[in-house]
Amino acid sequence: MALLSFISAKIPNPPAPPRSLLRAVLPGNSRITMSSSVGADRHERSKLVWVWTESRQVMTAAVERGWSTFIFGSEPPSKELANEWSSIALIHPLFVEGSELFDVQGRRVATLYDVSSPQELELVRSDDKQADNVVITFSGEWQVIPAENMVAAFHGCKRTVLAVSTASSEAQVFLEALEQGLDGVVLKVEELGEVLKLKDYFDRRNEARNLLALTKATVTRVEVVGMGDRVCVDLCSLMRPGEGLLVGSFARGLFLVHSECLESNYIASRPFRVNAGPVHAYVAVPGGKTCYLSELQAGKEVVVVDQTGLQRTATVGRVKIESRPLILVEAKENSGHETYSIFLQNAETVGLVCPYEADKTTKTAIPVTSLKVGDNVMLRIQGGARHTGIEIQEFILEK
Repeated sequence: MALLSFISAKIPNPPAPPRSLLRAVLPGNSRITMSSSVGADRHERSKLVWVWTESRQVMTAAVERGWSTFIFGSEPPSKELANEWSSIALIHPLFVEGSELFDVQGRRVATLYDVSSPQELELVRSDDKQADNVVITFSGEWQVIPAENMVAAFHGCKRTVLAVSTASSEAQVFLEALEQGLDGVVLKVEELGEVLKLKDYFDRRNEARNLLALTKATVTRVEVVGMGDRVCVDLCSLMRPGEGLLVGSFARGLFLVHSECLESNYIASRPFRVNAGPVHAYVAVPGGKTCYLSELQAGKEVVVVDQTGLQRTATVGRVKIESRPLILVEAKENSGHETYSIFLQNAETVGLVCPYEADKTTKTAIPVTSLKVGDNVMLRIQGGARHTGIEIQEFILEK
């Protein structure tokens, strides 16, 4: 096992403080809560982000985004840089001495390791001399398998494990490995864009912590119309009963279209698919934005929502556009007069999500072929004026 090599420093090497002291050393505002993308077992996990840089621009952007723990070398220029930044921003500097990280009081905060094989990783896991916080750099071209090995090796361990990442994309690998991810990352970059990308990643994932406000609407019109090019959206993840995509003819009112996860006598369940509507319709995507169904393609992300408004992001794996007979559905919010509409394929496997009832006496979804005036469905009401999918404040009339 090879320890990281750093320039020596004149920082004392005191005995390791107790666990309670180490926890106190870690600044809470360097943690970001990230939600799991798994619908069945959604939970929140706090992730640490430390930044290792000499760029003032990177430092400023990181502090503005809530990351205040920075790593410096122990040589005089690095200490001067730490002092300079501490005078202009509330930061928590950590200093490297050999294979250890110390805070400004000389207390050991973390142990550093350079790992290049599973055998070395096992030695790291079993090393009793390390601090409660472990920072690991992987040598080599592989990223995903080493990240998974790290998560597996330290599963159930009381130590906090971070991986050094030289790009936001690499950080994402460590944060998502084996679904759980590591406890955090050390973002070692000199480019401002990498900080912005990583924060954008957290923002998109953290949307799942906020419930979307859904409204009960009453169906006022159901009419079979002609043919149209409808879009089936196949995701890279599975959906449960009650989940679907928010789709509508107008961005101001999106219907919750149910997935094809329900069993039937005539066709197999496809819990990864939403038969979403025609090419012109809007669909909700992360960031409070919308895009046209015709714009979706493999690799893009959409927002999956359930009956209660619980949301998560999912990656599109495939989009199928085919000509099919359509049905027009119009609905009004129970307390309002605005009319909202959606076109859907006229088929028994296509349905709209019903309002959630705690006693579960109602159906999860109503097939459009059984839909009638007076039925209640779920609607997402929001601002209608959009520019490139972003909500803006302006007068708009759509009908």
